[in-house]
Amino acid sequence: MTAKRKIARQSLPDVIANDLRERILSGELAEGEVIRQEALADEYDVSRMPIREALKRLDSEGLVHLTNNRGASVVKHSIAEIAEIFDLRILIEIDLFKRAIPNMTQADFDRCEDILDKMETSYDEDDVTQWGALNFDYHTALYAAAGRGLTNELLHRVNLQSDRYVRMHLSIGGKRDSAKDEHRRLLSFAKAGDIDAAAALLTHHISHTKTELLGVIAELREAETH
Repeated sequence: MTAKRKIARQSLPDVIANDLRERILSGELAEGEVIRQEALADEYDVSRMPIREALKRLDSEGLVHLTNNRGASVVKHSIAEIAEIFDLRILIEIDLFKRAIPNMTQADFDRCEDILDKMETSYDEDDVTQWGALNFDYHTALYAAAGRGLTNELLHRVNLQSDRYVRMHLSIGGKRDSAKDEHRRLLSFAKAGDIDAAAALLTHHISHTKTELLGVIAELREAETH
């Protein structure tokens, strides 16, 4: 008799949390938007129990603020908090990349190349959602050889906060070609074992995105007040 194989199953709260997370990251659910449990239960055709459990998970990820009553709201970061998110990315990712490069193998390079090819397809297809997921996968693959599990867990949480802003940056005209070029160059420096050049480019890659985004978001919020 063959051994039974385990199949990953998602609970109803998992499915709802995943869908709501994507709606937040894509901007469909905007910063500060109020989320009513009753409305979501009707929308997903479920009871309020799995809705509340899903919102609890998103609250723990820092994407929503769950209130004591029946509601929640999408977290709206201040300009200073958005800057801090990207500063944390620089601190964590530079450390991981420096540690990873000496340990990267051909398998690591091949994995990064495969993701880059898929990313460039998403550029051409104007699929920001797919690009956002692949961007996370690519950076994760770049740092995998560092073997720093706890640090990667911290980075995952930070990236959940930054992802919606990264997608916003990609949507700004003229930014995709530079991102595409920098991603390729990061991998080239890693292959060459040039840690200093790789770290310098990654710092620029993240900090430049931060600077442009802060300007755009400040303008948007200024317009909202008028």
